[in-house]
Amino acid sequence: MKLPRFAKVYHIKNYNFTLAALVASLSVLGIFVVGSAREIYQSRQIFGVIFGLFVMAVVSLFDYVWVLEFYWLIYLAAVASLGSVFVIGQTVNGARRWINLGFTTFQPSELAKILLILFFSKFIMNHTEDINDAASLIKYAILAAIPLGLIIIEPNLSTTIVTALVLCLLIYVGGLSYRVIGKILLVLIPAAILFLTIAVMPNQPFLKDYQQRRILAFINPEEYSSDEAYQQNNSVMAIGSGKLVGKGLNNNTTTSVKNGNFILEPQTDFIFAIVGEELGFVGGCIVIALLLLIVIQCILIGIRAQDLSGRIICCGVGGLIGVQSFVNISVATGLMPNTGVPLPFVSYGLTSLVSLYMGIGFVLNVGLQPKKYQ
Repeated sequence: MKLPRFAKVYHIKNYNFTLAALVASLSVLGIFVVGSAREIYQSRQIFGVIFGLFVMAVVSLFDYVWVLEFYWLIYLAAVASLGSVFVIGQTVNGARRWINLGFTTFQPSELAKILLILFFSKFIMNHTEDINDAASLIKYAILAAIPLGLIIIEPNLSTTIVTALVLCLLIYVGGLSYRVIGKILLVLIPAAILFLTIAVMPNQPFLKDYQQRRILAFINPEEYSSDEAYQQNNSVMAIGSGKLVGKGLNNNTTTSVKNGNFILEPQTDFIFAIVGEELGFVGGCIVIALLLLIVIQCILIGIRAQDLSGRIICCGVGGLIGVQSFVNISVATGLMPNTGVPLPFVSYGLTSLVSLYMGIGFVLNVGLQPKKYQ
């Protein structure tokens, strides 16, 4: 019987069960932590993990080379989903980032990250020979600017920054020369310094008021200790109070920062504060180690990929997980200004969880089709 074009005959020995096991282990740990943070969300998180594992398994059997033949449709789907929030999206705290599906909410920007990785992996491979030419770089910049622009006007500055960093990583993996990188940095570094200088001034034109206050709270936390810096200060306190092994999940300790409701929405952006307080230094190290091992596995699969697009997919998904983890943990520990980015496979959020599982599915499929050495 002839197999459909999207399927191939794979060898079980090439399936990276290590990566699948690492992701599943971190997700199970996330279920317990989310349940301890807000018990009401635990059942939904369990559903998200089960559904995500199913999506990962199914996607891992789809030939990524065949999927990338529809790369322009993938790009249009990403842009259309991002644009849909301005038509049918719901506004929460002044931002239009979610679409209400009735039984849950859908955040298009989370899915768009994976779709953009797929699209640009094919786009860059098609421009392998001229990736450093001005025309190709301009095309890349325009195609990247459209979805980034839609995300930033939601507004969602943190997701815009994370997505932009991942897109920069993709073109670097695709062969962008250090000479071009040097020229870009000569422009970007002074521009970033100028932007940050203006951003902290009164009546600045770039940021929303709450975004500016978060930066100011990071610079001077004492002045904003009862306002923008409140959550971060409590998060640092929670992590420190966990000491070596923590206070235990679902504890009833009256001195618990979580039990005192001193952190709003602890199941999402500040989930690492719950990890630190209830699982301690040991638990925090386990979470970071699992995230690091997942990133390393993605890179190792990418090194053995049969073509450039496969390598870019693996490095893109691994980079997305690494960047989001770094930003989330840095915010929870007070190393960066407060910003809303979920901790991969740990934070509550069905769209983020399932989208990341989809990304891992494509990485696993790349691993099923390794480079054939002569």
